[in-house]
Amino acid sequence: MRKIININKDWLFKKNGEEREVNLPHCFNAKDGLTPDYMRTKCSYKKELPPMKNNVFLLIEGANSVCQVAVNSKIINYHKGGYSAFVTDLTPYIKNGCTLEISVDNSDFEEVYPSRADFTFWGGLYRNVSLIQTDKCHFSFSDFSSNGVYATPIKKNDKWILDVKCVIENFSDSAKLRCVLLDKESNIYAMGESEKSEIILECENPVLWNGRENPYLYTLQCEIVQNNIILDNISIKVGFREFYIDSEKGFFLNGKHLKLKGVCRHQDREEMGNGITEKEHAEDLDLILDVGANSIRLAHYQQNQFFYDLCDEKGVLVWAEVPVISSFSPDKQDNAKQQLTELVKQSYNHPAIFCWGIENEITQNKKNAKNKALVPCMKELDALVKSLDETRYSTCAQLSILDQDSPLNKITDILGYNHYFGWYDFGFEYLNKWLDNFHRDYPDTKLCLSEYGAEGLVNLHSVFPVQGDYSEEYQCVFHENYIKAVNSRDWLWGSFIWNMFDFGSANRHEGGVIGKNNKGLVTYDRKTKKDSFWLYKAFWSDEEFTHICGERFKTRKTGKYDIKVYSNKSEVTLEVNGERFTQNADKIFVFKDIEIKNGENYLSAGGEHSIVIIGAGETDKSYSITSENSFVRNWERKSDEEIVNYLSPESTIKELVSSEDAHIMVKGKLGNDKLNKTWLKLIYPMKIKTALKLSGLFGMSKNYQELLKEYTYAIHK
Repeated sequence: MRKIININKDWLFKKNGEEREVNLPHCFNAKDGLTPDYMRTKCSYKKELPPMKNNVFLLIEGANSVCQVAVNSKIINYHKGGYSAFVTDLTPYIKNGCTLEISVDNSDFEEVYPSRADFTFWGGLYRNVSLIQTDKCHFSFSDFSSNGVYATPIKKNDKWILDVKCVIENFSDSAKLRCVLLDKESNIYAMGESEKSEIILECENPVLWNGRENPYLYTLQCEIVQNNIILDNISIKVGFREFYIDSEKGFFLNGKHLKLKGVCRHQDREEMGNGITEKEHAEDLDLILDVGANSIRLAHYQQNQFFYDLCDEKGVLVWAEVPVISSFSPDKQDNAKQQLTELVKQSYNHPAIFCWGIENEITQNKKNAKNKALVPCMKELDALVKSLDETRYSTCAQLSILDQDSPLNKITDILGYNHYFGWYDFGFEYLNKWLDNFHRDYPDTKLCLSEYGAEGLVNLHSVFPVQGDYSEEYQCVFHENYIKAVNSRDWLWGSFIWNMFDFGSANRHEGGVIGKNNKGLVTYDRKTKKDSFWLYKAFWSDEEFTHICGERFKTRKTGKYDIKVYSNKSEVTLEVNGERFTQNADKIFVFKDIEIKNGENYLSAGGEHSIVIIGAGETDKSYSITSENSFVRNWERKSDEEIVNYLSPESTIKELVSSEDAHIMVKGKLGNDKLNKTWLKLIYPMKIKTALKLSGLFGMSKNYQELLKEYTYAIHK
């Protein structure tokens, strides 16, 4: 029988010629990964292995991004891809013991995805490393380092079967495959035996895996037996479920409509990078369940199998994807296919997964987006997914500015768009306009909102929040508009907030923060739930609660304020300095003209949540940003001319007028006015958002104002 030996402890780590002992998981960028010049180089991990008999395999669950395995200074394996597991056969080398050295390099490789993205490419052996001892006859690791067992629940004519296909090494005529399916109480539910590597188990009236409502799992025990001796054994969890998406009615699980209330998740942590343990994975899922989500987009790479296991157990539906992201290159196509195959084969048995993502915002690089190989390569990835798994959807997430009629939108089974109207570009109203126009023009497309979000820093606050102020209050206003837009459209089968947690992004410097994307509902250290977290909990969770917004907006100028409360109750009573105010509302309660007096003011809602606001002569000035590096900008807006010219409210009038795309798209919207560049030169240096605010003072005609307001929707349409 197989034996799994964890070897996470006591590695000799070498970086820049210096050596020290470390335990795994380990990330060698844990300290510098939030800085633009974080280390991207090769480091090594060395360990002495004792003599071992039988077949011995080395399982590395995650090493970013190119990994080399050497035994006694001889290179025996090389893996390209930082997020999938891979297995190396140590059998010929370990009989007398050996020196194992694993080199990991997180440099930018021309042939490996990803090469640029809005997250830090953390380096290291950041997941578990194990030795697996097996008999000569065993479930194979040779099929892209999967466990060699693929269990497919299939419903035919109201009856269920479990089709179990196995890949077995050295499967002799005298050996048999035995499969036993156990229910939650460990009772035998179905079983079968075969001289071949496939068994079909008939499963009468199984309890269905029904998402958060009832994530029922069976245990499948697979054994290779010879002369009543078990040569090898594997145990996996299995869930019976069926799902489909209708372009008009949305997502259905086991025949029942289910709106997917989703978040996106990056795995890294403060001071840990990607080198997190099962404790941190479990904490993340607990927070996701606390907000009331029933789905997760695991962006933008294969994540830890332990996390997929947790999603299976808790009934959270998963969008899984590969890091084919931002910048397309046909030179990376072989690697894209490799990573996609590894994702599907290694994660095949998880009932939580309902779709495989083949790319994210692949048209971000303007030059590469015009590459003639782009569409054929994406079609090839889609065909690959379908050849590997006929039971799940293929999907992709498109950049907001991609034309709706792009051939890229006609490749995958279902489609997502990443929109940031109201953050990087103008107006919440454009979301409604865009969604309705898309569904009108492409009614058969199964569309979701695959990303949306706004930065919210817990140290920044505003009484009158506006786009670009990075305040916690504006993040709430943004999400209030988006969740209403999503909930009002049944055909929109789901949405995924960007992001559940703040995360590391070394290229960012905004809002006064270096190296982070702060669009999370929860802070990077997972210690603070932002007010926007409670907004979604009000809409999504059945657990009754009441939350007063602005707890961190502590010191304010005395006067009257609107106090906002989020709750999933129909009635909320707010008590302010002993005075009670009661209101009925739906999720969002706004108590107007609440007086904040000098000194400490005590606010309590429903006896559940209390805060203190200090009235003073003026509002604490540290709540506002003043730095030049604090304004809204897309992380990809660099001097690189190849990157798409993505205008934002921070763009200047000159940038707007100089944009051929903007000029073409708004042509005809000016009525009798003409684009008087001579006049506009007077305000060339002015930012668009400033011009909008001051347009009345300039005597600017309504048509000119419309030019400024309409260009964003036009180019994104």
